[in-house]
Amino acid sequence: MSSDLAAIASVEVPTRLAAVRLGPGLEDGVELGPLVNAATRDKVARLVTSAADDGGRVVLGGEAPRRPGYFYPATVLDDVPAGAGILHHEIFGPVAPIVRFARADEAIALANGTEYGLVSYLYSADLRRALQVAEALEAGMVGINRGVVSDPAAPFGGVKQSGIGREGGHDGLLEFTETKYVAVDW
Repeated sequence: MSSDLAAIASVEVPTRLAAVRLGPGLEDGVELGPLVNAATRDKVARLVTSAADDGGRVVLGGEAPRRPGYFYPATVLDDVPAGAGILHHEIFGPVAPIVRFARADEAIALANGTEYGLVSYLYSADLRRALQVAEALEAGMVGINRGVVSDPAAPFGGVKQSGIGREGGHDGLLEFTETKYVAVDW
């Protein structure tokens, strides 16, 4: 693993995320609102607990606060084993499981080894290599050096068990059209 990734995993990410304010989304200064319901919050908590039981290390967060609402804090899990169950589920919560790897093909195989494929994220100082990895990932969307991929002008959707088709942008409009081909000999 590159030393710059190790620095991000062990120092920068928890420091930045520790400052994220959790609370009701309409409150001033809040950056992380609640999850959609109790079942989702509980699922996220179970996945995090399971990842820790599998050998992952909770670096930040990892426990739902005792307060009204469906809140779950920004959570970073380091050294998550490649076989951990959390890597085979769509988390839909503020959890970043960090898995160490020696070669990009290992990371690609791990990322593609799930039945889901909504979005993948990768971080690299080498844009050419990042684009090669992005091409190899089986995901409907890929974020390179960014944590948010949603954009109203861009198509949104996944592959495999994460959906069929796209919404948003030009591709999304095509989902609502009926194309007709007319061939004429005059």
